Amino acid sequence: MPQLSPLGQKFPNIFLGRKGNRKALYTKSLVPGEPVYGEELLRDGKSEYRSWDPSRSKLAAAIMKGISQIGVREGDYVLYLGAASGTTVSHVADIVGKRGLVFAVDMAYRTMRDLLFMAEKRPTVVPILCDANDTKELARRVCLADFVYMDVAQKDQVRIFLKNCDLFLKDEGFAVLCVKARSIDVTKKPKQLYRTVLKELEQRITVVDHRELDPFEKDHALFVVKRSARR
Repeated sequence: MPQLSPLGQKFPNIFLGRKGNRKALYTKSLVPGEPVYGEELLRDGKSEYRSWDPSRSKLAAAIMKGISQIGVREGDYVLYLGAASGTTVSHVADIVGKRGLVFAVDMAYRTMRDLLFMAEKRPTVVPILCDANDTKELARRVCLADFVYMDVAQKDQVRIFLKNCDLFLKDEGFAVLCVKARSIDVTKKPKQLYRTVLKELEQRITVVDHRELDPFEKDHALFVVKRSARR
């Protein structure tokens, strides 16, 4: 088994190893023996680790690009908007562990089937068929979250993200926004658009760090923010 080393307190249950000459990420599996998307499983005594592919997960890509922290911790309650088939959701579930909970929200019926199959063996993942923009409906199904993650490719994705943070993110909680430049404005260069997004976020919330995700995800960036305590 390749030697794995923990990434540190700001990246709980995430480990760094190597595949040949390349660095590789792993999460400590919440459900040993159960891969989600054909990822490599590594066994070390009673523990098992799942390979986390940065070309299939924007959160993993940001870590590989040197993001200073992601803000999610063991035991956190997570509101995950844009869950798709659950690839990154499953790794977030590994990170928060058995004491955490992940509300996995998506509005597409075709991906919800895969998400449901994944969640059958991961009771800490709660699939929810809902539009991330429909916060009134979400409020009926979720509780306040320690961590909000959004990967929704819509033109007004920044507005939707901030609205969900306003309603569901706890004081001192962290949130992550994945930005797909071409979904917002195809006429602007991605770097120009990222600067616009940064300014828009900074007007409402504290931006902790951000990274462009090339070459893992073309024309994508990821922003980590933190909510201050309400007065």
